[in-house]
Amino acid sequence: MRSVALKPRVWDIAVIAGVLLTALAIALLLLPQKADPVFVQIWQDGALLYELPLDTDTELTVGGKYENTVTIRGGAVCVSHATCPGGDCVRSGSIRDAGRGIVCLPNRLEIRLVGASGVDAVAK
Repeated sequence: MRSVALKPRVWDIAVIAGVLLTALAIALLLLPQKADPVFVQIWQDGALLYELPLDTDTELTVGGKYENTVTIRGGAVCVSHATCPGGDCVRSGSIRDAGRGIVCLPNRLEIRLVGASGVDAVAK
């Protein structure tokens, strides 16, 4: 029995090159893109007090009828201490996704995360 050597033809090489280029294009599209920065907005009585980047560690105290200590650390924000009754704002925990928020009703305080959303799509 004699062995037959397979020789690639021009179209074989063109198809292989096309498949490789398509795979490369898909890989580049699926790579994570640099996201828009996320900012922490701190509102009180409907007025914007602060707008701070979420990627910079910060701690500040917001006054009013009560005091709230807002802490930004490790790409998340939380109310770490509050003198308001109930302390629901403290128990809300840390948030890190745009579109989320923390509210302290007794001190009329709202913390919003704005910027790039982690949502890919919305289904109805």
